[in-house]
Amino acid sequence: MEKTFDANRAEARIYEDWERKGCFKAGANASRDETFCIMIPPPNVTGSLHVGHAFNNTLQDILTRWHRMRGFDTLWQPGQDHAGIATQMVVERKLATEGNATRRDLGREAFLEKVWNWKTESGDTIITQLKRLGASCDWSRNAFTMSGAPNAPEGEEGNFHDAVIRVFVEMYNKGYIYRGKRLVNWDPHFETAISDLEVEQIEKDGYMWRLRYPLEDGETYEHPIEFDEDGNVTDTETRDYLTVATTRPETMLGDTGVAVHPDDRRYAHLVGKHVILPITGRRIPIVADSYADPEKGTGAVKITPAHDFNDWDVGQRTGLRVINVMDTKAAMALRGNADFAEGCAEDMIAAAIERLDGADRYEARDAIVTWAEDNGWLDGIDADRHMVPHGDRSKVSVEPFLTDQWFVDTAKIVGPALEAVRDGRTNIMPEQHRKVYFNWLENIQPWTISRQLWWGHQIPVWYGFDLGAGGFVDDEGDNALDQVEMFRLLDAQTLLKGSERHHAAMDFDGVTGQFADVIAALPAPLNHARVVEAPDRSAAAQMLAESLATYTVDQDPTQLLYPVWRDPDVLDTWFSSGLWPIGTLGWPEQTPELERYFPTSVLISGFDIIFFWVARMMMMQLAVVGEVPFRDVYVHALVRDEKGRKMSKSIGNVLDPLDLIDKYGADALRFTMASMAAMGRDVKLSDERVAGYRNFGTKLWNAARFAEMNDCKPVAGFDPGAVTQTVNKWIVGEIARARVAHDEALAGYRFNDAAGGLYATTWGKVCDWYLEFAKPLFASGDDAVIAETRATMAWVIDQCLILLHPVMPFITEELWGQIATRDKMLIHADWPAYGEELVDAEADAEITWVIGLIDEIRSVRAQMHVPAGMKVPLLQADLDAGGQAAWDRNATIIRRIARVDSLTVVDALPKGAVTVAVEGGVFGLPIADIIDVEEEKARLEKLLGKLAKELGGLRGRLGNPKFAESAPAEVVEETRNNLASREEEEGKIRDALARLEEIG
Repeated sequence: MEKTFDANRAEARIYEDWERKGCFKAGANASRDETFCIMIPPPNVTGSLHVGHAFNNTLQDILTRWHRMRGFDTLWQPGQDHAGIATQMVVERKLATEGNATRRDLGREAFLEKVWNWKTESGDTIITQLKRLGASCDWSRNAFTMSGAPNAPEGEEGNFHDAVIRVFVEMYNKGYIYRGKRLVNWDPHFETAISDLEVEQIEKDGYMWRLRYPLEDGETYEHPIEFDEDGNVTDTETRDYLTVATTRPETMLGDTGVAVHPDDRRYAHLVGKHVILPITGRRIPIVADSYADPEKGTGAVKITPAHDFNDWDVGQRTGLRVINVMDTKAAMALRGNADFAEGCAEDMIAAAIERLDGADRYEARDAIVTWAEDNGWLDGIDADRHMVPHGDRSKVSVEPFLTDQWFVDTAKIVGPALEAVRDGRTNIMPEQHRKVYFNWLENIQPWTISRQLWWGHQIPVWYGFDLGAGGFVDDEGDNALDQVEMFRLLDAQTLLKGSERHHAAMDFDGVTGQFADVIAALPAPLNHARVVEAPDRSAAAQMLAESLATYTVDQDPTQLLYPVWRDPDVLDTWFSSGLWPIGTLGWPEQTPELERYFPTSVLISGFDIIFFWVARMMMMQLAVVGEVPFRDVYVHALVRDEKGRKMSKSIGNVLDPLDLIDKYGADALRFTMASMAAMGRDVKLSDERVAGYRNFGTKLWNAARFAEMNDCKPVAGFDPGAVTQTVNKWIVGEIARARVAHDEALAGYRFNDAAGGLYATTWGKVCDWYLEFAKPLFASGDDAVIAETRATMAWVIDQCLILLHPVMPFITEELWGQIATRDKMLIHADWPAYGEELVDAEADAEITWVIGLIDEIRSVRAQMHVPAGMKVPLLQADLDAGGQAAWDRNATIIRRIARVDSLTVVDALPKGAVTVAVEGGVFGLPIADIIDVEEEKARLEKLLGKLAKELGGLRGRLGNPKFAESAPAEVVEETRNNLASREEEEGKIRDALARLEEIG
């Protein structure tokens, strides 16, 4: 066996061996009927492994390997999300870097071909990285949320796309999905709607501009400017305007009202009157609404329903007009904007268009502020720090934007998702996340599911002109269309007014018959028109016109066409990933996998996607198949840096898991993650912690080498319950206890307890004690004792490897293969079922007594600064029969490990001896002649004085309310931890001083 484990050389070889032998496949090593299925939260196809992925997937792999070794029919389902915005962004950037045509230059079909090419070349990066972590997914079943989409390349033949489209159509037909005009978060960079959950609020330094809106017809009022202590007005000034405050002056072009609080006596008499909007001359009403806060700003709020969510609500309550003044790039869209121009002076509108149309929103802001200043309606500017919403992908400020979108009417599907958690069909852990789940779902808003992108599942809805809307009749009743009737038909219809009929289907062939609701109502021969597909609305109008024109010439009704066009938008990525559990198992086909593994066993997820993904999967699966997607949901916290700060490139505290694997090996990183995975508590990760757990791996390797050097090999048929030596009985019992505690911890998702228990047993019991205790047995000269100890030690090492394998798979697999020739790899070894029946109470008590005595002697030696290599005498003042028997049987071990050269029985401990108390007896170490007691006291007193100053400073900081209020949370916590550590150190020094006082 090599002296050390070379992770860099071994891990790739071991992983390839697992894959080659099919160790990860669904059902591999199954020996029982129970199933265990876990769905990987699909990383973006654009993604790279970060510490959050590493943490999440480590926990999943621990559970997967544990269940697989226990004989469960196990499936860890892998896959990637097509990541609509992120992937489109990556490919567009690649095109720009290479100097190629833009997305719009290429056209949709050619661009999508580029995306698929990129996915084929680069989309497996995250898979390769997960393999380096040791993830034992069934990669033969790797899923992709766009598999089976039109024009997907070879290798992407799955049916996930069909599942997504089918669900949309079914939900559309049930009335769960609808199209409506609503205010949405709009990302001007990607020119698409995004959900509330894809918006991040960023605090920015900005300004609050105060603008004066003149009252209609020069009306004036007395505005209070001074008040007495009782709130009575003591002075006023005459004003012919209202002052409004805004952080976004550019939106004023869409203002349709000014709101004041109904109880604000400054403005109550003005409610119902009007102001004239500067620049446009638009007459807008003053309305009463509680949204206006009398204590905030001027108390008068400009209302722009098309460009602010709160303003939209005010407008809905008070009946205000809605005027959109921006385009999809957040530039001013004024030219040809009939809503903008309605009711305004033509010359003012012309001037506004000339100066502002097409200007970027921020350019328009500057121009409007300058306009206000030049024309005397800028009341003032105040510095203001406020939150600005940004797209989480584009990092660009989003705009509330009024547009037609597709929505899920979540109110119709949320009920079962709430009830499933309430009645326990799905259990969310820890408890605080149940509350978050309930709060979000109980207050859920309609879900915007359309995105103005090209990469994604194109919405399966086709539109057609509502030709029957004009009430056209055939004048002659001759079932023929003359030229007069044709022109009247076109003139009467809503061809260019945006009033269309729409239907949903899996494909064009499935939708053609549905447009009978339009065609059948038309007079002959139009009611026999053939439905054809057009590229878009404009092309459809052209095709319809050409068809009718041709008919007027040849009167051939077989050539009449009714063109329809497909919605160009795609579905929100979270809509498709919301079907991940059933989609990856083959639904809508009733596959054996769907029948066997659904509902799945557990979902492990970060708390940050409870809304994005977990809640939506619950709603979607219950709406589609009437069943919960998983039984348990384990929600883990964040991985932070060692000081508790969120990892950030700007701070420079980001830890790359691949770098950590390169330095310390995957096992060390995995064990670190697991050992810190306390439920509901953030992981504070550092390079040093991972290095420390690499040392644990080294300790395990050295233990196996020690066993090899002592000819310890696994013995077929070895019965751990039949060993006779006390030390062997004790270690067998410790291993049994460790197995029970580990399994109880993992069953309760207490990963930290499971890892911590194995660490304590392997390092603390096996390596530190058992290997030492076994040396005298190996040197005993008794062949039976030696054979038993060799077999026991081999069994103990094997059990450590088995129990540690789920969390440290590589080093354990390597040792398993090097120690002996096996029938199968460790990944498929049988998980032990032994328990408390292997614990021998007498052996446990005896060895516990021995360890306690050695620990006490070591503690005294360390506190008194006795040289480490020096052997010292031990005095026995009192000892009961049980203790005497334990000493007699283990004297050699105690003397060697505690470095004791002799034992003397005395009636009482002499002056100069330090007491060593154990159960049933009192020993003493006469060290007054070994160390300089007074010098040691002085040293400890000096340390205590220095420590007192540190403690005073730490307690002073924590006792200062300002520190607790103003310091970052991680700094406060670090100070508390530092105080606890110093207090513990103080306690140890005082104990040492007390022992020195005992000496005299």
